[in-house]
Amino acid sequence: MAQATFSVRMDETLKKQFDGLCQEFGMSASTAINVFARAVVRQRRIPFEISSPETNITREGAMQAFMALRAQASDNDVSNMSLAEIDKEITISTLKKNDTDEKEDAANIHLCP
Repeated sequence: MAQATFSVRMDETLKKQFDGLCQEFGMSASTAINVFARAVVRQRRIPFEISSPETNITREGAMQAFMALRAQASDNDVSNMSLAEIDKEITISTLKKNDTDEKEDAANIHLCP
């Protein structure tokens, strides 16, 4: 059977946790992903429930949330940003958060004598 490469982006901490659990199960992360993919194809569905904690979402509630976000964007003078500008802000924010997380992780490292 021909092999294909499948790349997935995920949070680094999640990947480390996933790799560790897979090792505990006696398999690689690649094997675990293959098991998942085979189950999806065989069952023709995601083999577990995916749900939202918010079950009573109404059109009216969604519209109120949208209007609140729109007002907040206007108040913060960002309502005219392009999608590229929004994407750039998200990227910058994510990089800052990751940098802060790394600094906190480094500060929490305790060396045993």
